[in-house]
Amino acid sequence: MTSTELTPESVPRTQGMPMLGLGTWENEDPDQCAESVLTALETGYRHIDTAQAYGNEGAVGDGIAAADVDRDEIFLATKVWISNLDYEDVLETTQESLDRLGTDYLDLLYVHWPSRTYEPGSTLEAFDELYEEGTIRNIGVSNFEPRHIDEAREHLDAPIFANQVETHPMLQQRELREYGREHDIEIVAYSPLARGDVFEIDVLSEIAEKHGVSEAQVSLAWLRENDVTAIPKATSEAHIQDNWESLTLELDEADLRQIDSIDRTRRKVDPGFAPW
Repeated sequence: MTSTELTPESVPRTQGMPMLGLGTWENEDPDQCAESVLTALETGYRHIDTAQAYGNEGAVGDGIAAADVDRDEIFLATKVWISNLDYEDVLETTQESLDRLGTDYLDLLYVHWPSRTYEPGSTLEAFDELYEEGTIRNIGVSNFEPRHIDEAREHLDAPIFANQVETHPMLQQRELREYGREHDIEIVAYSPLARGDVFEIDVLSEIAEKHGVSEAQVSLAWLRENDVTAIPKATSEAHIQDNWESLTLELDEADLRQIDSIDRTRRKVDPGFAPW
């Protein structure tokens, strides 16, 4: 398959979620953010990820509104910030997110971190309520370790659909991926390009040269081969297109073994309130 043959329908999906999406973390300029969302949707992306903390839900909504794509074709996700996780705050701020995004439902709503005002009983009661009334179609968690997910599952009536965590060849998250397989929880990778560090790894550069592609495409293809959904941030048309073309890359067994054997840990997101 060539890049010109790629269509929204050719993007692999897992439980209805497109396995390549557009991340918008730190895409803070409203015009640029809206334009990048529009460009991604026009390219063929159908998975858009944002968060209350990013301060760009309004711009994301503007980009979606500008695109000639029906809302029901877009898998739209946002996250409730750690200061808004009390029961009433979840309900109130989720409605505010919906208003900014210009939609009446979300395909996926995450608990952004198990921190600050997060309390499993009251926080997840609100998520269950939003799920039951159809305001959100799936419940997600982000930056959760297995012990946090075990605890959350005890409080939720609805299933946990996804755990969004930093994942890339230098932070392979084997334990969380295995946990996800065991409990039917999708892994969604943020910072799947290690914030640019994938371009500095010799193994990835060698594989990229072998296939005539970028290191970014190699990282995204490796994630996909491991059943991980990636949401790389991109603002320029060139980077949005390059990430999109990763869908045409098929890594062979030797490639996968080489990447699996990368023996380093390079976590790029590590705030003081992180649970690890």
